[in-house]
Amino acid sequence: MDLASLSANSLAILSLGSLVVAIVVSQFLRLNVGVVAICMAWLIGYYFAGLHIKTIIGGFPLGLASILFGVTFLFGQAQANGTLDQLALRIVRLAHGQRGLIPIIFFILALVLAAIGPGNIAAVALLAPIALSMGARVGAGAFLMTIMLANGANAGAFSPLAPTGIIANGLIDGLGYSMNPWTQVFLPSLLAQSAIAFTGYLAFGGLRLWRAPLPQAQLIRLANQPTNELLPLNRAQWATTAAISVLSLGVTLFDADIGFLALTLATLVAIVSRTDQEEVIKVVPWDTIMLVCGVSTLMAILDETGGMDLFTSLLARIADSTNITAVIAFISGVISVYSSSSGVVMPAFIPTVPGLIEKLGGGDPVAIISSINVGSHVVDVSPLSTLGAICIANAAPGEDRRLLFRRLLAWGLAMALVGAAVCYLIFGL
Repeated sequence: MDLASLSANSLAILSLGSLVVAIVVSQFLRLNVGVVAICMAWLIGYYFAGLHIKTIIGGFPLGLASILFGVTFLFGQAQANGTLDQLALRIVRLAHGQRGLIPIIFFILALVLAAIGPGNIAAVALLAPIALSMGARVGAGAFLMTIMLANGANAGAFSPLAPTGIIANGLIDGLGYSMNPWTQVFLPSLLAQSAIAFTGYLAFGGLRLWRAPLPQAQLIRLANQPTNELLPLNRAQWATTAAISVLSLGVTLFDADIGFLALTLATLVAIVSRTDQEEVIKVVPWDTIMLVCGVSTLMAILDETGGMDLFTSLLARIADSTNITAVIAFISGVISVYSSSSGVVMPAFIPTVPGLIEKLGGGDPVAIISSINVGSHVVDVSPLSTLGAICIANAAPGEDRRLLFRRLLAWGLAMALVGAAVCYLIFGL
């Protein structure tokens, strides 16, 4: 039998099934789902789809890998030389002894940072090392801090100044639709992400933190500081602080690649502070990087073999003009759990809106596009999305990352349903 002679439909079913197998196998065996996914990508792509090895390798997201490695490498040095402790102290002082304010502070910081230009990925990459470290120390936990941080960043993601907002508005303009970038693109996502974040805050320990405030001095000791006084920075900490500032400015003002810029700055910090880079490289979360990049590689094979189209077609059969906002939000959300919201889902789904409205015999393009935007981004806490992956990569040393991965995956999948319900109620009705 010629394996490459499978029908297009059979190949699509096989490739979609391979994703399910990769996830199920990794849940029952102590295997990295990314490694399993890469194996599946090779078997399905090369032997069944007849794809060239270069095509299969081309699905490996080098850009995402560079972001994860560069940022965790830089902030690994920041953790090792005490810079994160100094930054944590200054953030803790804003809380005035209220542990419950810590997750809220990071939600606001992520929102503002994402909205002014760097975008959601850059905001989470810059804040995650500090937020996850501080969350562990005050008892907030990695799960709650990830929800607040990722949703905060996404709340600001559709700002017309941010990359995601620019992509959305460009796609909308290309269709000839007129949507206000602030009230019809940015605002719906801002409200949805904020509501979800604070629902998670109330459900997963936020109120408990308020019920047990700590004296300012004790809260500061959780930041590894012996006194309430700000200690002077040493040479390594000054160099690291300068590097973090340059990283922020480079991404914000000059659209620099955050991964390569972080790696370059980390090298300069190591030279100035005479850090042992080999020790820092050991703390880079290679398992998380392989997990996310491996699944992304398999998703690229699904796209090549029709598995993605099959999945969306199966779900789209239940759509009509009355429930299209819920269905499109759900489909966008489920796919975004495993792939890029702004890099894959939005460019794939938004251009289909005119044809979809025609087939359905009517529909509101603003409502459908808003449902795609909101539905695709409310699931980004998933560990298979970039934001969730960055947070897992920066989880505190004592955190059970496997458990965190499962909780975030369950949350992300649940948000596909929540996003569908929200979009139906707000845009459909």
